[in-house]
Amino acid sequence: MDAPPLSTSFPTSGAGRYAPSPSGDLHLGNLRTAILAWVLARRSGRAFRLRIEDLDRVREGSEQRQLEDLAALGLDWDGEVVRQSARGTAYDAAIEHLRTRDQVFECYCTRREILEAPSAPHAPPGAYPGTCRDLTEAEREAGRERMRQLRREPALRLRADVTTWTVQDLWAGEVHGMVDDLVLRRGDGVVAYNLAVVVDDAAAGVDQVTRADDLLSSAPRQAHLARLLGLAEPRYAHVPLAVNPAGARLAKRDGAVTLRDRLEQGETAADVVGRIGESLGLPGCRTASDVLERWDPSDLPRDPWIVDLPDR
Repeated sequence: MDAPPLSTSFPTSGAGRYAPSPSGDLHLGNLRTAILAWVLARRSGRAFRLRIEDLDRVREGSEQRQLEDLAALGLDWDGEVVRQSARGTAYDAAIEHLRTRDQVFECYCTRREILEAPSAPHAPPGAYPGTCRDLTEAEREAGRERMRQLRREPALRLRADVTTWTVQDLWAGEVHGMVDDLVLRRGDGVVAYNLAVVVDDAAAGVDQVTRADDLLSSAPRQAHLARLLGLAEPRYAHVPLAVNPAGARLAKRDGAVTLRDRLEQGETAADVVGRIGESLGLPGCRTASDVLERWDPSDLPRDPWIVDLPDR
């Protein structure tokens, strides 16, 4: 099956989205976030877009399996599936837009150098310390020569013009976050996540970003980047993570935590939706449409979802 049935009605404006990376099967936390993103979009009359974030790790067959799993839970989406690997021209144009405004600079630092460099007061560990932001031309040429010796290209970074930015989140409210000179294109030539998602969301008309709350700290810098690109800033809805009984972020190593794992354990897709519904205080759900009909976003649990699944 190439894709589930597509919706035939398109709202006049606005969209939500789900954007998995095809690095393996989706686990229960991923599926819960997908359902919530779909419900929030559909309930507000928005379109629902699906994007495959395949700029980094790609496991053969994962994309197809993910599409099938989402369809099995009752999710559909509007328009064609977008793949980031086909969006290079749009990313290049965004970087050029910033470059013409002197908002891009080359960075010659290695990851270790950044981690070991003294940080600004109150900056989190590993925050970019501004090493290459204001180099002389001679210093830049020395940096390029060093990169040639390392057989790498300089990374391209944003010359941020603020240090903080504020976004609105459906549950967290007003969120103030740090903005730094984030990477736009890595030294290996791959566009950075923060740029790609901003450009892709705007191109798809996404004005509602629903995702796990481990990405909440990224929202201010992404919103600020959108503003610099002349794009509308989306509103955010960050949902609590799914974690294992030890409190660590849920991962495939935690056992039978994917839909296909649960099917092998004798459960059905409806049983899996039921588990997700119970995590939202909605017992008896069998499809994503059940969650759509019954879930009140104001009742979202604020604590992480502890997933403890006995194998049969």
